[in-house]
Amino acid sequence: MNITGRLTRNAEVRTLSSEKQVVNFSVAVNDSYRNKHGERIEQTTYFDCAYWLSTKVASLLTKGTLVELTGRIGTRAWTGKDGEPKAGLNFHTSNIKLHGGGRRAETVQATEQSEHSSIGEQVMEDDLPF
Repeated sequence: MNITGRLTRNAEVRTLSSEKQVVNFSVAVNDSYRNKHGERIEQTTYFDCAYWLSTKVASLLTKGTLVELTGRIGTRAWTGKDGEPKAGLNFHTSNIKLHGGGRRAETVQATEQSEHSSIGEQVMEDDLPF
């Protein structure tokens, strides 16, 4: 699944008790539609995202950056400090594409088939070879 949105905060690298590291960040995805009365309805969905493949990308993931993510969605439920039930959407990211504007876009891709595969960071330009 793909989602496109803006980061709501700078990415953070966390080290788990198993010494494995994860990059956590949050993305807001905006959508709009017209209801049956013709009024435009704006809707924002927030995703808590996790990227397990490399921590090097964390410095590029800053608040306000437009990103296109590929991965899978998971749900979670918990009880808040106020005792009320809460729910959220997690996005387990396997590919991150940064949309920085201008003629550049940086792509971070990973192959999940091997734990030892390397992360490819590519710079793609709009110049076509023909």
